[in-house]
Amino acid sequence: MSENLRYWLWLSRALGAGAAIKSLCEEFGGAKEIYNSNIIEWRMSPSLSLNQINRLESTSLNSIEEIIYTCEQNGWKIIDFDDERYPNRLKEIYNPPAVLFVDGELPDIDNSLCIGVVGTRKASAYAVKSAHIMSRGIAEAGAVVVSGGALGVDTASHKGAIMAGGKTISVLGCGLGANYLMKNEPLRDVIKRNGALITEYPPFESASRYTFPMRNRIISGLSLGVLVVEASVKSGSLITAKHALEQGRDVFAIPSSVLDVDFRGTNKLIEDGAYVATSPESILSVYRNRFATVDMSKVRSIEELMYDNSDKGANTEDDNKDYDFDHLEEGRQQRIELENKALSLAGDLKTVYYSLEKHFENADVIIEKSRLQSSKVMSALMQLELMGLVKSASGKRYKQS
Repeated sequence: MSENLRYWLWLSRALGAGAAIKSLCEEFGGAKEIYNSNIIEWRMSPSLSLNQINRLESTSLNSIEEIIYTCEQNGWKIIDFDDERYPNRLKEIYNPPAVLFVDGELPDIDNSLCIGVVGTRKASAYAVKSAHIMSRGIAEAGAVVVSGGALGVDTASHKGAIMAGGKTISVLGCGLGANYLMKNEPLRDVIKRNGALITEYPPFESASRYTFPMRNRIISGLSLGVLVVEASVKSGSLITAKHALEQGRDVFAIPSSVLDVDFRGTNKLIEDGAYVATSPESILSVYRNRFATVDMSKVRSIEELMYDNSDKGANTEDDNKDYDFDHLEEGRQQRIELENKALSLAGDLKTVYYSLEKHFENADVIIEKSRLQSSKVMSALMQLELMGLVKSASGKRYKQS
């Protein structure tokens, strides 16, 4: 925590996310100097609008004490722009956050190869599988996977990195502790034990349609390259790719069917010069020998990753037609239907469902996770299987469909 933390929090609270604080700091000298300037100096500044001046004037330094107290009570770190832990790589972008709220341990960004992995929430099975395998592959070699913690591609990316025993960062479009996407709360708990949850929004601030596009610049800002897995021409993932290009980052894209509208954005990126990503090596080779933390000898092929029996995320006995381009839309619609069913669950059914993984686990493990009586768990598993939400295998093993 730097001695100027309160001033950075004040500036962040007054101007909001995405403000061009770098130009302000160049003009005034820093957050404390901005605070100590008078309204005449603010009005003379070419970097401040009238609305921003009004917000600076109306925001009290005392108003941020509750933020500091809340973070201290929850064990959340606050890293401000002056803090030595603030990544220099993120400072390079046009509009870096004034502060970062962190739950977990932020990896050494400046000395790590960080790769952003983004894509649609309503991803096809092909995209989810690709995101998982690519993320696992690059994490095995020592790269850090950065994504957004949402459903679909984001979730698959984080899980792939964790499966590899690697580090992952989730950049949230809401404040820590916010009641957002509770379905992914167990995943967020795992992420902060294997990396960090970070955000520029104060604790408990709700997500909105404005916060997600804003957080995308942080995903690309932390990364040296951004992998776009599945994106339509109007996808939010293309916003991240646009930020990456503006920030001088590399853009990678996974090629797919030219007949599927949900991949037109991805294929357009390739047309426009993005690196074609067909394996973890095709990404990592761009940064060969640049980071001591990356071991190219550990890079495996797509085939090795797919059929490695120790990879529980890949070895799930899935139907291969889900990855056939002729069945992508069918698979996508099935995923949406299952997600809608899952959202309607309540009571024991909900508890048991969210105790399940995407890979098969023994019933005893599920009973332990759910903390319910074995009879209730087995009854719930039977009902969930009838609903199509659970698949079973020999040896009393179960997984989410």
